[in-house]
Amino acid sequence: MTVPQIVLDTNVLVSALRSRRGASFRLLSLVDSDAFEINVSVPLVLEYEDVLRREISKLTVSQDDIGDLIDYLCKIGIRHQIHFLWRPFLKDAKDDMVLELAVTANCDYVVTYNRRDFQGVESFGLEVIEPVELLRIIGDLP
Repeated sequence: MTVPQIVLDTNVLVSALRSRRGASFRLLSLVDSDAFEINVSVPLVLEYEDVLRREISKLTVSQDDIGDLIDYLCKIGIRHQIHFLWRPFLKDAKDDMVLELAVTANCDYVVTYNRRDFQGVESFGLEVIEPVELLRIIGDLP
């Protein structure tokens, strides 16, 4: 069986850093487990950093922790350069950035809490799922 290729939407990271109890945190704790492979690009990593630093007052981590997390995701993630833009395809250009990475990386899943923001990506062979669904797919939940 092949290892699922994923792109994490920023809202999953925000959720994971707000609470250690949910599916997002569990998923984040598994990013280096060989259960799936996370894909990143420079624009998406910059988005992660910008949003997490802006949301710091709502998170359970420090600025240094955010920096460490970003560094870790860059270290373990499969890095991609985006050479072809599909814009505008989705309503939000920041979601288009996630789509472009997922297409470039030949991903199986976009993992997000905002499914409706990714309507139509099925035409690219992508499935939009929530963190709990990925946990089920990889066998981490019954």
